[in-house]
Amino acid sequence: MRELIPTPRFERALRKFTRRDAQLRERVQKTLEQMQEKVFATNLGTHKLSGSLDGIYACTCGYDCRVLFSIQKDLTTESESIVLLDVGNHNDVY
Repeated sequence: MRELIPTPRFERALRKFTRRDAQLRERVQKTLEQMQEKVFATNLGTHKLSGSLDGIYACTCGYDCRVLFSIQKDLTTESESIVLLDVGNHNDVY
């Protein structure tokens, strides 16, 4: 199981994005739990970004909800961590 490491930017964006919608917050939470288990599950639609966001991944947690993250590997323990970078609708995060 991978460890999720939220950045301060991600936490602010999550609070702002889900402020008025408790169901959206639950959807994001379920997506994060699934990312811990299998980050490349087909229903997440995980894909690598290019251009100015090269090296970053994105996945979907609903019609207009995206989570941006990177995967870091610890060379000593060979474990992977998911660093959560941003969350929001398509136009906000890209």
